Amino acid sequence: MAPATFDVTGIGNAIVDVIAHADDAFLADNAIEKGAMTLIDTARAEELYGRMGPGIEVSGGSAGNTMAGFAALGGTGAYIGKVADDQLGAVFRHDIRAAGVRFDTAPLTGGAPTARCLILVTPDAQRSMNTYLGACVELGPEDIDEDLIAASQVTYMEGYLWDPPRAKEAFRKAAAIAHGAGRAVSLSLSDSFCVHRHHAEFRDLVDNHVDILFANEHEIGALYGTDDFAAALAAVKALGKTAALTRSEKGAVIVWKGEVVEVPAEPVAKVVDTTGAGDLYAAGFLFGATRGLAPAVCGRLGAIAAAEIISHVGARPEVPLADLIRSKGVL
Repeated sequence: MAPATFDVTGIGNAIVDVIAHADDAFLADNAIEKGAMTLIDTARAEELYGRMGPGIEVSGGSAGNTMAGFAALGGTGAYIGKVADDQLGAVFRHDIRAAGVRFDTAPLTGGAPTARCLILVTPDAQRSMNTYLGACVELGPEDIDEDLIAASQVTYMEGYLWDPPRAKEAFRKAAAIAHGAGRAVSLSLSDSFCVHRHHAEFRDLVDNHVDILFANEHEIGALYGTDDFAAALAAVKALGKTAALTRSEKGAVIVWKGEVVEVPAEPVAKVVDTTGAGDLYAAGFLFGATRGLAPAVCGRLGAIAAAEIISHVGARPEVPLADLIRSKGVL
């Protein structure tokens, strides 16, 4: 097998996040499901955007956030995702490239506009996401760069990709190319509601096509139909694969070569916004994994990256993560 040119290539929904603060009453008045990611159409996107308070607009998308964090740690990464040939598309393209991530996917012309996610952050730091997929739904197999996937140690994909139909084909193609080249495939379950929507297909993916799995305790419980974390953990362990299961302030449980390693959460002075916590955890963990580090170290890197992201609004790092991990004596 030829040496990898890239550590990780991420594939996901290329989305610009619009983040604003709101209270629980606003969520109730606007029929927004707290803590979930809900897909919305154009009319709903325009209606909700008009009702939101002042916010900030930043490039996002789950796998996009992960790859930006991965680059901030010092990793070599690339990204595949579909934006439109419009203003928000240009913003997304500039942002992810400026973060140090290769992004060459051809933009969509003459179709839907670039996707955006309207995120309401409540005082308890929970984020409720309302996503208009727009151009994202046009990501297809033709957008998968075979040479890029074959040259990447890990191909990382977000579970949200399972909502747009053609993205499923892209997902399957990328996984087949990666495994054909002797590389690893990684999946984030993304959201428990996403798991419920595609339960049978996700079980097949995890059982037969994924080498490294990321999930929080609610998502892994949804996958195995249980509220008992110990039961879900036992099911994951039986797969014999690598998994990182996050549990918020309880830290994370890593399954690695049949062994279970518990890693505590990184202390945070104040939790401001949990948007992107799982995305950045994956970035830190994959940074360690692609360097052959021990599972406890991979988990610590994930915890540090996640702690930085929840200390401010937005899902992209505000400090150089490479400097941050060195300051903590991890590497």
